[in-house]
Amino acid sequence: MMSKKLEFIVTRSGVRLDKYVAGECPELSRSYVQKLISGGCITVNDRAAKGSLQLSIGDKITAVIPPPAPYLPLPEEIPLSIVYEDGDLLVVDKPAGLAVHPAPGHPSHTLVNAILAHCPDLDISGSTRPGIVHRLDKNTSGLMMVAKNDAAQRNLSNQLKARAVLKRYLVLVQGHLSPERGIIEAAIGRDTSHRKRMAVVSEGREARTQYRVLRYMDNYTLLEVTTETGRTHQIRVHLSAIGFPVVGDDVYGTRSPILNRQFVHACYLGFRLPSSGEQVEFSSKLPADLEEALERVSLL
Repeated sequence: MMSKKLEFIVTRSGVRLDKYVAGECPELSRSYVQKLISGGCITVNDRAAKGSLQLSIGDKITAVIPPPAPYLPLPEEIPLSIVYEDGDLLVVDKPAGLAVHPAPGHPSHTLVNAILAHCPDLDISGSTRPGIVHRLDKNTSGLMMVAKNDAAQRNLSNQLKARAVLKRYLVLVQGHLSPERGIIEAAIGRDTSHRKRMAVVSEGREARTQYRVLRYMDNYTLLEVTTETGRTHQIRVHLSAIGFPVVGDDVYGTRSPILNRQFVHACYLGFRLPSSGEQVEFSSKLPADLEEALERVSLL
């Protein structure tokens, strides 16, 4: 993989160089940008500069991003709740708090590391996320399918692209959501003000979420949610955008006195087995922390 060269013409004055580049390249952390600047990989008007440099309108920034060092995740003996397994795939019930794959900030102790320990003969070529065909947020619990070979990974990925995989979630939101059934259609993309967040933006990617009210409790609503697309943070962004943030979501809502993580649980998964084409369905009960949250709400 070759280095990537980026060039920007500054449109705002008085902004620090490191902050400006991090804003223009949301995939790069500010600390990594600072390392690039220190290493001479980022220049201003073809000259070396410090990260604290105050930019002026018209300045030319040139950034040469080196290719990432190859990284292969290692097996780790992490307990897995396996709902189904055959020669092609696993269906696991992921706990909240477990990231799906290694990334900056959590290079180990992920679902991928656990899968590699459980399946030492996993046959997925050339991937740093072997077996992963869809994701759940770190603090979302519930069902995920994981491929065990290249053919199964292609098959499951194609089912996802064709929207043939059925995924349902149990979600608790703040407020009384009405009407009792609805569809949220709004494009989702990177939040230009907060690079680690997503937002409803006109230039984003198509996103569609269906919901059905299961129960009203005090000033809360328990929903069954179905996603027709798989955008990052889709459920959380869409529900926050219509004024009903997910309980416990301190990114798109506020902290909750009844729960210390977002109330989103992937409770149902339906798809066709790659080997036979048989339609299969799996379900998962609410974990203990979400059950306790519902009990607290019912006592309010």
